Amino acid sequence: MSLSIWWTGLYLGWVAGEILIAVATRTRGGEAKSQDRGTQILLWIVIIASLTLSEFLEHTQRSNMPFHHWLRPVSLALLVAGLIVRISAILTLGRFFTANVATHTTQTIVRRGLYRVVRHPSYLGMEIIFVAVGVHARNWLCLAVCVIPTTLAVLWRIHVEEAALRSHFGDAYVEYSRTTRRLLPGIY
Repeated sequence: MSLSIWWTGLYLGWVAGEILIAVATRTRGGEAKSQDRGTQILLWIVIIASLTLSEFLEHTQRSNMPFHHWLRPVSLALLVAGLIVRISAILTLGRFFTANVATHTTQTIVRRGLYRVVRHPSYLGMEIIFVAVGVHARNWLCLAVCVIPTTLAVLWRIHVEEAALRSHFGDAYVEYSRTTRRLLPGIY
């Protein structure tokens, strides 16, 4: 099987998975309190716009990254890594994972798996996927279009989510925040 087929299959699988996650895990009341503040729709709009523009630019701009022959396998490896990180984070949270920012009355702070290292590993997985898509295009402008707007939207969502978690868990979340980074292990 060629690299292109693997890339297309995994990429489309990721897109389908994100749609499924958005539908299946959206909090609709009950024992959960939504505090999303519109971040889910904002994130979707920014991701769709960024990836669509990048796809257009990929077909209208020349490859301008060095070592462009090696970038497709690198992008496939990044895509796989991003999927593994995202899926692992979602599975670790289990029923407490939601597509919108929400807290459950019975929810606890998860400190196992990737959550020992960063507070938002599912977003880290998404960021790795955005980098993979940009690298796959082998064009600096495509990479910027894939990473910059989506990262800004993710950072806003993290800000909203952290406020909700601090409100829900209080000092326990503040303490957890002192011992783990937000998004990048050892950096941020």
